[in-house]
Amino acid sequence: MAKNHEYDILLIAYRDRLTRFGFKYLEELFKAFGVKIEVTFQEQPKDYYQELAEDLIEIVTSFASRIYGKRSHKYRKVVEAVEQTVKDP
Repeated sequence: MAKNHEYDILLIAYRDRLTRFGFKYLEELFKAFGVKIEVTFQEQPKDYYQELAEDLIEIVTSFASRIYGKRSHKYRKVVEAVEQTVKDP
C-alpha cells in the first residue's frame, strides 16, 4: 500500500507494534515511498548499547521460542543466559 502511495502517514501506538527490531530500516523504507511513521506513545530515549542489547535479546527469544517452544525449560534457560550475558559487562 505504501508503494502504491495509498496513504501518507502510518500511525502506530508503539514502535514495537510495527517491528520488534530494525525500526529505523523500516522507517527509511517507508520514507522512500513518501510515507511518514507517526508513533503515538514515545518511549524514553535509549542509548545505542541498550537498544542493541534489547534487539539481541528479542532475536534470541524469537528463535529460541521456535526451537524449544514457549513452555520449554530449555527456552527459559537460553533466554536467562542471554539476558545475564548482556547485563554483565
